[in-house]
Amino acid sequence: MSRARKGAARTQARRKLLRQARGYFGTKSRHKQQAKVALMRAGRNAWIHRRLRRRDFRSLWITRITAACRMRGIRYSQFIAALSNAGILLNRKMLSEIAIHDPATFDVLATRVVGAHPAPVAA
Repeated sequence: MSRARKGAARTQARRKLLRQARGYFGTKSRHKQQAKVALMRAGRNAWIHRRLRRRDFRSLWITRITAACRMRGIRYSQFIAALSNAGILLNRKMLSEIAIHDPATFDVLATRVVGAHPAPVAA
C-alpha cells in the first residue's frame, strides 16, 4: 500500500495561499513560495501602516483644532490646557469635528475656556 503524503491538504493550502495573493504582480501571484513571501511582507506592512494611520489622523485633528483656535485668537496649547483645567473631557477627534461642522459650539467652548485659562504673568 502506498503512503499518503497530504495530497488534498497540500493542494488546499496552496490554493488558499494563491487565492490570498491574487492580484499581485508576476510570480508573486502564481508561485507558492513567492506568494508566501509577498503575503508575509504585505501583512507586516499592513500592521505597521495601521499604526501610522492613527498617528496621521491625530496630527490632522490637531491641525484642524489649531486653525480653529487661531481664528478665535487663542493658541492650541493654551486651548487644550484650559479645556483640561475647566474639566471639559472632549478628545481631539470630537473637537476637530465640532470645529468643522458646528463652529458656534466651538465658539462657546473657546469663550468658556478663555475665561478659565489664567492670563500669563509678565515678569
